[in-house]
Amino acid sequence: MSQRLKIAIQKSGRLTEKSLELLERCGLEFTRSKDELFCFGQNMPVDLLLVRDDDIPEFLREGICDLGLVGDNVAEENRLKAQAKGQPYPLERVRGLGYGRCRLSIAVKRDFDYQSIEQLAGRHIATSYPYLLQDFLDRNGVRAGIAYLSGSVEIAPRLGTAEAICDLVSSGATLAANNLKEAEVIYRSEAALYQRALEDQPEKQALLQRLLVRLDAVLKVAESKYVMLHAPKAQLDAICRILPAAEAPTILPLGGKEDTVAVHTLCRETVLWEHLEQLQAAGASAILVLPVEKMLG
Repeated sequence: MSQRLKIAIQKSGRLTEKSLELLERCGLEFTRSKDELFCFGQNMPVDLLLVRDDDIPEFLREGICDLGLVGDNVAEENRLKAQAKGQPYPLERVRGLGYGRCRLSIAVKRDFDYQSIEQLAGRHIATSYPYLLQDFLDRNGVRAGIAYLSGSVEIAPRLGTAEAICDLVSSGATLAANNLKEAEVIYRSEAALYQRALEDQPEKQALLQRLLVRLDAVLKVAESKYVMLHAPKAQLDAICRILPAAEAPTILPLGGKEDTVAVHTLCRETVLWEHLEQLQAAGASAILVLPVEKMLG
């Protein structure tokens, strides 16, 4: 049995570029095959399979790959499908990855006076996610018809094949362009790392743990910032409270200024413009926010 770890990612789509970038930031280097569907790991025994996102959970279930970077919406739809058919689903969500965020929502025509999901009882809803939609309807005690469409779900109400749709939404621009409005969020999703059980493969499990250490470091760095500023001593406590998720700051004296100190600290959450404005209002000056390239521990 090969002891090389195989990771499946989306071959083309909204998660592809971010997934490849994430793995590269973890220090992995790959050589692509001529058909560009397989990437051989050069510096670690970790290979990539580039496949349709809908196929990733199935590849994991069948043991074709060990890990998959896929949207929660795809993984959950596959889990509910397996559950409905009485099939096993030996997948575990290992990490949320913080990108590819979207929501699966029910949308109706803009002139529909939507108040509650009960209004859709007896109507038809078009979707590419029939199991997630059916699960939501069942939990809310609503009986509605589900029309499965593999794409272009948003045109169903205009064609008269459904009174509502259930589709992925990020900005809402596609809904607006089709004279639809978001009525109900039924599931929130992001890209995530899923794995098939590796208990009986200690070498692969050790590889996974090594990869997770790097992955966690990269994810921490993604939002972390190193902040430097000057602060009046009298306002030091107030200024440090404004810094988001800040570690214990390093306080340094400033030459020739008895009442002012330099503050250096690592913030593990996004530093927004609002934070900078609050710091300035509290008396901070010379505020500098720097990106963190790598961080361990």
